[in-house]
Formats: sequence, C-alpha cells, structure tokens
Amino acid sequence: QVQLVESGGGSVQAGGSLRLSCAVSGFAYSWCCIHWFRQPPGKEREWVARIDSDGNSAYADSVKGRFTASKDNAKNTHDLSMNSLKPEDTATYYCAIAHYCVSDARALSYWGQGTQVTVSS
Repeated sequence: QVQLVESGGGSVQAGGSLRLSCAVSGFAYSWCCIHWFRQPPGKEREWVARIDSDGNSAYADSVKGRFTASKDNAKNTHDLSMNSLKPEDTATYYCAIAHYCVSDARALSYWGQGTQVTVSS
C-alpha cells in the first residue's frame, strides 16, 4: 500500500521560508517522480514542482527561483524548500508520486493528505 505523509506546513509572514517534507512508503518502482501541487482556497489544484529519481527538477513559473525540490532516495523522503514566500502562496500543499512525471493532477493516483501553508502580508 502506497502511503505519502507530508509535514512542515505552518504560518509565516511574507518574505519568510518554510520547508515541507513528504515521506513515502510502499511504492514498488525503483524510479519515481515526486510531484508537488497546491490548492489555494476556492481554487483548483495546481502544479508547483516535481523532481525525479535522477535529480531532474521542474517548477511552475510562479515559484521558479523561490522554491526548491530535493530528495533523499535512501530515506524515501522528499522536501520542498520555499523561500521568499508571498501571500499568494497560501494554499494546501500536496505531494504525489508516480513512475512517470506529469503536470496534470488527474494523471496521479497516490497523494499525501496535504499540509496547510499560510503566508500573511
């Protein structure tokens, strides 16, 4: 059974930083792609970033240069470091895993429970 558990959300003032973690267990594939999405209040879920087992990463334009995805394959933990946070980054953040990389949430089956990030101005 695939399980993803996120941690590290919280409240921070604009300009601050947070680090989210995603712990994965039960995923059968040796190669994987960890995806990060977020869902602002009243809006649809949107892709934020992804990183694969080879270390290749990609970011949405809205977070490029501020967010960094990283991984620890040995520990099966994956982080999203968020710097220079803005009020518009406020959302519930989710991690997801697959043996392929996509930007469409509908293509992903395994998700974490989400963690709230609130950025105040």
